[in-house]
Amino acid sequence: MMACKEATRLMSQGMDRKLTVAEQVSLKLHLALCQGCRHFNRHIHFIRHAARRMVDRTD
Repeated sequence: MMACKEATRLMSQGMDRKLTVAEQVSLKLHLALCQGCRHFNRHIHFIRHAARRMVDRTD
């Protein structure tokens, strides 16, 4: 199984680039098994969404 450090790296990179199919599959498997990383994933998506909303409000 992928280590949490690698999973969080892929989650962060996935915000900026399209992950390869192999990366996507590995990450999805890890997320299915790791509650901590699922929690981290929800938080980074929430933060990104909130930041976009703040930018939209200032434009």
